[in-house]
Formats: sequence, structure tokens, C-alpha cells
Amino acid sequence: MKTLWIPFTLLLLNLSQSSGGKILVFPVESSHWINMLKILEVLHAKGHEITVLRMSPSRDIKESPLYTCIDVSTYSQRGLAVFVSRQLEIRFQTDPNSFWSRMWANIQMRSLMVERFGILHQQVGNVTVQILEDKDLIQRLRDARYDVLLTDPINGGGTILAKYLQLPLVYNVRWTVLGEAHFVLAPSPLSYVPGTFTELTDKMTFLQRVKNCMIFILGTYTRSAISEPVYKPILKKYFGPDVDYTAFFSDADIWLMRNDFIFEYPRPTMPNVVYMSGFQCKPPKALPDDLEEFVQSSGNHGVVLMSLGTIVSKLPAHITEEIAAAFAQLPQKVIWRYLGKRPANLGNNTLLVEWFPQNDLLGHPKTRVFVAHGGTNGVQEAIYHGVPIIGVPIFFDQPENLSRLKSKGGAVMLDIEALDRQVLGDALKTVLNEASYTNNMKRLSRLHRDQPLSPMDQAVFWIEFVIRHKGASHLKSHSVTLSWAAYHSLDVIAALLSTCLLFMWTFVYVGRYLCRKIFVRNKIKQVVATHQSSHTDH
Repeated sequence: MKTLWIPFTLLLLNLSQSSGGKILVFPVESSHWINMLKILEVLHAKGHEITVLRMSPSRDIKESPLYTCIDVSTYSQRGLAVFVSRQLEIRFQTDPNSFWSRMWANIQMRSLMVERFGILHQQVGNVTVQILEDKDLIQRLRDARYDVLLTDPINGGGTILAKYLQLPLVYNVRWTVLGEAHFVLAPSPLSYVPGTFTELTDKMTFLQRVKNCMIFILGTYTRSAISEPVYKPILKKYFGPDVDYTAFFSDADIWLMRNDFIFEYPRPTMPNVVYMSGFQCKPPKALPDDLEEFVQSSGNHGVVLMSLGTIVSKLPAHITEEIAAAFAQLPQKVIWRYLGKRPANLGNNTLLVEWFPQNDLLGHPKTRVFVAHGGTNGVQEAIYHGVPIIGVPIFFDQPENLSRLKSKGGAVMLDIEALDRQVLGDALKTVLNEASYTNNMKRLSRLHRDQPLSPMDQAVFWIEFVIRHKGASHLKSHSVTLSWAAYHSLDVIAALLSTCLLFMWTFVYVGRYLCRKIFVRNKIKQVVATHQSSHTDH
């Protein structure tokens, strides 16, 4: 009888393996790829067959047994390093005490960002056209019969390819071609929903609401000016002249949102939005022996971590000297991820490393503070492990991320151009000595972890849901297909107002007509009565 279970078990195993879907991935490099890769690891473990369209040569996307690579184009990514260097140069030339200096710096940095994103979109547009014009590649992708396309919609390539191949579409998203994902998809009243890059909260004064509206309008215009000249001609050529630009890029089956309402302010959302903030976070693993020994040597004082991410690995010498001096004053041990020249005044308590296991160190019980640039991954890992942050934002969404954490009592923000040993030292003492910062982050951590399913499990479930049901059209709102006037019911309001005005005009016209008739009748009666009275007297 036992032997009968052997073939039955093997059959079940084969069925479970064969049930895996075929997933086509159109990724984005840098930290976006790190996020995507975490999901691909789990999908591969569950038996799904994954193909990644890779821009070649790729800085980040390496060959892997997890997926098959298809190299589709060649373009240079050196511009990113130049962009980062120029952003830092502008920041360090700014006088933090001068309003006009800061304003001019903001204008320069915005102009530089517009230029950079314009180049990126143009590169992606060129690659997308190359893919669509490659008949052999397109036929190969069609013959593969993929079940779903998974992409990061910060550029338009993945969306265009999914629509061209007529595949269900899943977004791994926070930012899109059209802006922050919520503003693209869901109602976003500017009275209590702070716009992107405003650093406002959901509790705004009148002047802050004015600022919110102005920045929102400017941002919408800027994004349109950057992306539409690239993608509109592609849509017109391959999908026809009547395709609505906004609806096209908003039409995904599932939006896997890389944030949640622990981090985000409460606001309207949609049924096909799945929140997976912190999906990459895990319980900490044991540290390498040498690193564990260094951490344990901190005693009861604990450890301070510092990392500015993968893009900014080193800073100007005068800034690093000031940072090193601030760290040298601490009783805590410091682990600093830094690739530049060793600072002359580096303290004996500070360990410089080229890389460290960030998640594992943040989860270590001796970690007290995280000095960070405010990237999404680092912020979410700090929330998951309950570690307060001293934020040194540089560009992109970093100031926005840190301002939200600051409003929740879990972070202190510093301007990198004003950073010196006194400023950083005071911030470190504040966060280390005031328990409220740690307590607030521990509270956010408890809220984040208290979920029926882990963020990763939710993400994978909904990708598989789309595979099983060939999409999720029943969850997609028709709102994205409406014009701006129809979405806000301006046509209905205009019709109702016109009807009211017509009714009021008719009422006044008829009233005046009746009044005139009554007045004339009374006048005639009065004349007749007067005439009769005069005749009687005679």
C-alpha cells in the first residue's frame, strides 16, 4: 500500500511544477532591479519560468539560474554618475542660510533632473522601437506564450511591449511615466494629499495648500514635457492616433505598490492596488564573524550605521573629514560604508567597509541609529527593524521619504551642504539620547509586521492571480479612460447649470409676461372704470 503513494506523490510534484507560469520581465536598473530581483527569486522558487529583457551591457542585471536573459540593446549608463556628481556640486555651492541661493540651487537641480530624465526616456524609447521593429524577436516573444509581463513603469518600455504583445500587465511600482502611482490611478484631493516633492503632510495650512497645488501643476506639466514627446509618436505609430496617452500607461491589471499606509499618509486608493512595502525585508541573519566581533565590542553603547546607497559611494574630502570627526566623538562604534579616501581624522571607533549586510545589521539588537540618504529600500528596512534614521537626502525621492518619516517622529533630516561635525554630532546625540525616536520607529515596526500575509506573499499571490485568470480586468477602474472634464463631472455640472439657468430664465420670462398681462388688464379696467365714472357724473 505504501508503494502506491510513491507515484502519486511524484504526480503531485510534477503537477505543482508544471503549474508554473511564464513571466516576461522588462526591468529598470539600479535599486529598482534590486527590488525586482527579490520578487523573481520567490517566483522562481515557486516554479515559474522567467525571461528578462536586459539592456546590454548591463551594469546590474547579471546572468543567473533564476531567469533567462534576452539582450535587446546597447546604451551608455555613464550619464548617471555625471548626473550625481553635478547634483552634489550644486548642493555644495549653495549657501544654506540664503533663501535666494537655495532657490537658485533648486532651479538648477530641477533643470538637471529634467534633462537627465529626458535622456533616459529617449534611450528607453529608442530601445522599445528597436524591439518592436525586430520581427524575429517579436515572433520569438509571441511563440513563448508568456502569461504576464512584469515591469517597473518608471519608463514606458514595459507597458508598450505588454500592450503590443497583448499580455496581462503587472506593475512593480511607486513612480510611473506619469508621476507618483497614486496620483495616476486614484482620486487625489490636493486639500489633504501632499504632492510629490512638496515635503508636506496631510495636515496643511492655507498657504501650504496653495504651495501643494502649484507644485502639483508644475510637476504635471514638467513630466508631460519630458515623456510625451518620446512616447506619443511610438503610440501613434504602433497603436493608432486615437490612443489616450494617460489611459494607456494607467491600464495595468495589478499595481504592486512599494509603500503602504505605515509610510504613506491616508488617502484614496483602488482595488487593483496591492501594498507590499518592505517586501524585501527579512529577519536578520548572523553576521560574519569579524563584523559580529566588532559589533559586540561596542558594549552597551551599541552601533551606528552609515550608508548613502549604491549611487553615492563617496563624498568630497571636506565633508568626509567632518563626518569622521563627528563619529570620533561618539562612545558608540560606527560602521560606515564608504569607498573614498580614508579620512585623516577617522576615529578608532569607526570601521570603513566597501559593503555591509544592511538588513542584517539593522536587525541586530545593538544597532542604535542609521545615518542614510533616504532611499526607499533603506527607509523600509529601518521601519521593519525599528531603527531611527538621521537622513542626509541628496536627490530624487529621498527628501520626500525622510520628511514623511520625520513627521512620524522616526527621523531627523540634515542638509548635506550644511553638514559639519557640530551639526551631525548634535543630531546623533539627539536621536541616541531621546527615546522617542526609537519608540516611534518600534511602533511603526509593530504596525508594519502586523499583517495576515507578508508583503512578499501578497505580491506573489497577485502575480499568480493574474496568471491564473489571464488578467484582473474586474478590478480595473474605468476612471482612467475618462477625459479630465468627464472625470471631474464638469460636463454634468455644466449641463445642470445650463438647465437651472434655462429654468430660471423661463420662470422670469413667464413671470414677467404674466405680470405684464395682469398689469395691462388692471390698467384697462381702471380706464374703463374711470370712463364710466366720468359718464355718470355728466
